[in-house]
Amino acid sequence: MNATLTPELNAADRCDRCGAQAYVRARLGDGLELHFCAHHGREHLDKLRAVDDVHITDETHRLQEQETPAV
Repeated sequence: MNATLTPELNAADRCDRCGAQAYVRARLGDGLELHFCAHHGREHLDKLRAVDDVHITDETHRLQEQETPAV
């Protein structure tokens, strides 16, 4: 899959472990993509980083962004 076609994770991307919204994508060299929620991403990131040919997109910082409260 071409990275330019899916630059960011969105609400339709779901965790492969539990089905929650995905905030971490691991794109392996053979084209396989794994999606993880923040919880499962933290659980598996160290092992994924040890893989030779992997590109990891970590958007967990989006969980920390605060919305402006409505007045």
